[in-house]
Amino acid sequence: MLTFLKLGGSLITDKKVESEFRAEVMARLAKEIKAALDQQADLQLLIGHGSGSFGHFAARQHGTINGVHTPAQWRGFAEVATVAAELNYLVARELHLAGVPVWRLQPSASARCRDGVLLHLELTPVRTALEHGITPLVYGDVALDEVRGGTIISTETVFDYLARHLPVQRIVLFGDVAGVYDDGGTIIPRITPSSWESLQSALAGSAGVDVTGGMFTKVRDMLTLVQAVPGLQVRILDGTQPDLLLNTLTGRIEAGTLISAE
Repeated sequence: MLTFLKLGGSLITDKKVESEFRAEVMARLAKEIKAALDQQADLQLLIGHGSGSFGHFAARQHGTINGVHTPAQWRGFAEVATVAAELNYLVARELHLAGVPVWRLQPSASARCRDGVLLHLELTPVRTALEHGITPLVYGDVALDEVRGGTIISTETVFDYLARHLPVQRIVLFGDVAGVYDDGGTIIPRITPSSWESLQSALAGSAGVDVTGGMFTKVRDMLTLVQAVPGLQVRILDGTQPDLLLNTLTGRIEAGTLISAE
């Protein structure tokens, strides 16, 4: 079973403190990922992570998501790429130390966008990694853009593109909340296209700095994706809970909020 796993920036960094990596949290998650791979022989993983307090601070400062045209903006573009890659290295290091055979794949090396829409991302390295039992690791990154010059692509944007080209069956998004909450603070167990309109007002912006839209954008985009990819399910969960990642990947627990086409 091919699963896309996102480790949210709010989970692996302190999004309110610039470039603050939560190494102990990431080390625990890496051990749970390794245990899941050991326990479930047919599990294939593609891992992505958000930029958290690394990329989002720099991206907001330079307005990178809105376009890159002036010399100062291009220098900002390069800065965002550098700090995003720095976090990616830290994540990869913890996965490697836990024994996960991980391969860092830099989205900006091949990504091309048109006015914020991802048009192309090289698939051969991802397919090759999965074919040989290697875990691809992607992340929110900068990208060249035909209209804007440059922009930001979130991990969910990368997942969206890959899901339309790879046989993924589920996407699990781990952050620092237990799921999607309604106006009364109760977790919404399931979101479908038919229930989305009535739920939109409940989705306030996420805490901390997030230039890619927070929970509202995440749910909206995942709803679009599950309608485009038959059978795909997306689940939003709390990565701060020990062993929940392991138990989710191995099918022992179904927690959080499920997003599906029906």
